[in-house]
Amino acid sequence: MGKLLSSWRRQLVGTFSNNSETIPEWELELANGTDPGYYGPDSAVWAVHGSMTTIIAGIRALLLQALHPGAMAGVRDYSNYKEDPLGRLAGTIRWIFTVTYGDTTAARSASNWVLRLHERVQGTYEDAAGTVRPYSANDPELARWVHLAFTDAFLTSHMEFGGPIPGGPDQYVAEWAAAGELMQIENPPRDLAGLRKQMAAFDPELRSSPTVEEVVHFLRHPPLPKNQLIGYRVLFAGAVASLEPRHRELLGLKEPRIGPFKLPVHGPVKLVLRVIRFGLGNMGPSERSARERIARLEAAQRQASGQETGRRLQQGAQQPKQQGPSRSPGHTPA
Repeated sequence: MGKLLSSWRRQLVGTFSNNSETIPEWELELANGTDPGYYGPDSAVWAVHGSMTTIIAGIRALLLQALHPGAMAGVRDYSNYKEDPLGRLAGTIRWIFTVTYGDTTAARSASNWVLRLHERVQGTYEDAAGTVRPYSANDPELARWVHLAFTDAFLTSHMEFGGPIPGGPDQYVAEWAAAGELMQIENPPRDLAGLRKQMAAFDPELRSSPTVEEVVHFLRHPPLPKNQLIGYRVLFAGAVASLEPRHRELLGLKEPRIGPFKLPVHGPVKLVLRVIRFGLGNMGPSERSARERIARLEAAQRQASGQETGRRLQQGAQQPKQQGPSRSPGHTPA
């Protein structure tokens, strides 16, 4: 039984680390740095991104992003997600967790690396009206759609299947706007109403296509170990159920049903997430490294503050005491 459990855990960790047998070096390096980063342990971003609901969010974000033909063209022309899905997943996780848990220098560096990588991603696509248009992965509006899809997916998945968010949904959107700005997105949404408004503005540009059908088929049937497939199907059903009806329709997806009755998904999804949490542990390496960095910086700040206090006390002790006014002999106050 112990060997089976260990094997299952190794495979589960491998799914999220591109089958790395050790903790990736970049996660350990998040313990370095000179500031707490854009976020911290009490932030809404840490609450959402430290939850297992990010697994559902990842599925949901890919489904949403696929609906924009410009964003989908880049995936079609440049991505090798079918041949190396775990590698692509690991790359996405690296950027998300570096921005979430790294110091500000690491977050900017990771974002700039993605922007440079996107410079070569260019081509043409046919928009929803049938017009052939050029695209670039760094195009401001395509980048905006990706940011919106990501923000909406992670927030909605956590609201549906996760715990409380410090400050609520508006706080998460406001905090994650910093990540949008790192990706050179102007005026990213800063509250839930703004997120919904900006997403709705893209509705005329979204469409179904054979390429979208391919992505949906791949996400329905990913090349995972057999012992993960049942749980994945439950999570996929949860992602589909959390989508807006208009997006589900474009994707050709339906909520799970038996006849006219909807099948409940919340209970099964939460059960699978608890099992995954058991397998992966309560705290991931990225968060652990970030906490080490923050603790080190706070300890250094306390030490520096103590030294400054001691210096001031010492200076005060060394200053000569002021004497009162001199009095002439025999003088008594009136």
